[in-house]
Amino acid sequence: MTVQPEGRIPTLLTTAEATAVRDAVAEAVLGAPAGLRADLERDPDAYLRLVSASRTAAEETSRILRDSINGARAAGHSWDTLGKLLGVSRQAAQQRFSSTSQPAPARSADAGQPARKVLSPVTAFDEMALLAAEGRRGWHVVDFGTLFHVLEASDRQWEHRRLLWTPGNAARRHLEADGWSLVRETTFPWGYYTRELDAPAEPV
Repeated sequence: MTVQPEGRIPTLLTTAEATAVRDAVAEAVLGAPAGLRADLERDPDAYLRLVSASRTAAEETSRILRDSINGARAAGHSWDTLGKLLGVSRQAAQQRFSSTSQPAPARSADAGQPARKVLSPVTAFDEMALLAAEGRRGWHVVDFGTLFHVLEASDRQWEHRRLLWTPGNAARRHLEADGWSLVRETTFPWGYYTRELDAPAEPV
């Protein structure tokens, strides 16, 4: 752990690691829009593109921060710990970043649709084993949030996978080619995938 200058809280990144992250963001802003670097030398409108790219980066880093905090909560970290890391009180961290997503209520098959149930609480360390067991009994993920998964029943077995975010979605395309379906748009740092198996669900 590296202690930052006076007035700053300790961070879990070294100075070099923090600098590398900042450099990567700046490089993405300047390098992703085609020709932006060269256009800044001669085109006033290029600076408007720079603002647009910077705004996109700010929105994305804000989303990543929120998703990272949800991930830390799923890994068992307290709001007190997160508040200290963010340099705010526990209450301020919880008010600003507490996930508003709630699992949909369970439903029975009598509603004319497949039965649903909520698997909660789950953590980043036990969810895949729990999902593997549920998948053998015919349940598969249809939604998820911090500390929960919403499962839907079927008469077939299911596999579940989670994949760390990677640029370019090459891994995602590979999984989809092998019959895996993304549950919903990837949240940082994990995306969750399901695949139906050609085997009947095991009895409960």
